[in-house]
Amino acid sequence: MNVLVDICHPAHVHLYRNFIADMKSKGHIVYITVRDIPSAKKLLKIYNIRYIDYGSKSDSILKKSVKQLKYDWTLRNIVNDLGIDVGIGTSITIAHVSKLTGMKSFILDDDDSNVEPLFAKFAHPFCDFLLSPDVLNYERNKHNCITYPGYHELAYLHPNRFNPDSEVLKELGIDKGQKYFVMRFNAFKAHHDIGVKGFSHDQKKQIIRRLEKEGKVFITTETEIEREFEKYQLKISPEKIFSVLFYATLFIGDSQTMTNEAAVLGTPSLRLNSFVDRISYLKEQEEKYNLAMGFKPEEFNRMLSKVDELINMTDLNEVWMHRRNKMLSEKIDVTKFLVYLIDGYPDSILSTKKDSEYYLNFK
Repeated sequence: MNVLVDICHPAHVHLYRNFIADMKSKGHIVYITVRDIPSAKKLLKIYNIRYIDYGSKSDSILKKSVKQLKYDWTLRNIVNDLGIDVGIGTSITIAHVSKLTGMKSFILDDDDSNVEPLFAKFAHPFCDFLLSPDVLNYERNKHNCITYPGYHELAYLHPNRFNPDSEVLKELGIDKGQKYFVMRFNAFKAHHDIGVKGFSHDQKKQIIRRLEKEGKVFITTETEIEREFEKYQLKISPEKIFSVLFYATLFIGDSQTMTNEAAVLGTPSLRLNSFVDRISYLKEQEEKYNLAMGFKPEEFNRMLSKVDELINMTDLNEVWMHRRNKMLSEKIDVTKFLVYLIDGYPDSILSTKKDSEYYLNFK
């Protein structure tokens, strides 16, 4: 089978890299397409994954619309030239192209439709299969929807897929048992980010001053870091970030993805942005598993109080690892699930419809 994986964001490299390797090991031919995103292409090179670059991204809604037509046409030609049977991605383009070619499309989407309305409107109706965490069952009720007990992050951070490397602490200059904190600041440039707020400059300064009293602070940012914070910039090869997160005392940021990455690793995860209470998979982490905490921008002082409370917990790591184990006991290895679906297509689709507990095969 010829399989296409479309990469639209650096996080998607992590999401699909194990899937790519497993599918190749089963004898399938896997092609990877990617937008001209330097950080995504850097990760692909680190993981020695060959790719086809098919265009740059834009920030404005108007330019995104024009570029989308170009993406569709370019990917259509690629799919026809390579004889692609199945395409998978978190991508409007994959969905559109499946209607223009013989390719079947599998779209992964873990966001509520009211959070990403344009993606829901222009991708969901066109894809052959929509794959989402089962926390979204309440709105994923169409015939082409398949839900599973998991998160995107469990495609690469499930214990079957990830083992932390303590050697990373030496690179950070951290002694074993020493407290340190990871912060992530988002750019909020996606179409669904219009009007969304995260940390203000002053709030960043306040929380850094508080954390510095307890340990080292490392900042990773989606855009260029403010000069005032350059001394805190995390300077490490990007594939090592998950080991950094695993051993961190706390994660604090305004990024959805890294918030959940820290949570599934068992690191206390605090998020401040306008999306709080609007994203179902993060609400589940906050309310069911108590691995993450969300605060709206006007609740910054409450976040500071929670930071103080967590720092002073003597059994913080033990409590969070217990919560993580509970979460993992109820979730699956998402890569194993994806490989099953694509490798066994179309019989695999029928089995998910017939067997309500099919997911037990992917623990």
